[in-house]
Amino acid sequence: MDDSARFSWQGFQAATAQWFERTLGAPTPAQTDAWPHIQAGRDVLVAAPTGSGKTLAAFLAVIDNLVEEAGQGPLPVETRVLYVSPLKALSNDIRKNLQSPLSGIEDALLEQGRPPAQITAMVRTGDTSQRERDQMRRQPPHILVTTPESLFI
Repeated sequence: MDDSARFSWQGFQAATAQWFERTLGAPTPAQTDAWPHIQAGRDVLVAAPTGSGKTLAAFLAVIDNLVEEAGQGPLPVETRVLYVSPLKALSNDIRKNLQSPLSGIEDALLEQGRPPAQITAMVRTGDTSQRERDQMRRQPPHILVTTPESLFI
C-alpha cells in the first residue's frame, strides 16, 4: 500500500475531500508529501513528473484554506493567492485546472447545506483585454494567475 492510499484528509474541509475523492480518487505522492507542509505555511518546491498532480499539490491546500475562511463569512474582495506561470499558455491551463476544483467544491458545499465559498480566479496576461484589467482592479480575484511580464506591469 503506497502513501497516497493511506492519506488522511484531516486538516481539509469535508467539501474539499469529497470533491477530490469523487473526481480524482486517491492523491498522488507529490500531493500527499506537499500538502502538510503547505498547510503549515512552509515554503514548498514540488518537483515531480508530468501528470503527477503538481498543480493541485500547489493549489488545493490554499483553496481549502479559502473555503474554511469563507465558512466564517464572506471573503474580502482582494487577491489572496498569486501564481506566476512562466508561459502564457501554461497560465491558461492552470486557470482551467482551477475551475474544476473551485466549482466541484462549491457543489460539495451546497450538498452539505453550507453556503458557497464564492472563490474567484482570473488570469492576467499580455492578451488580457482592457475591460478585464479594469474589472480586476475594481474587483480583484481571490486567486490571480499571471506571467512574469504581466506581474511586472
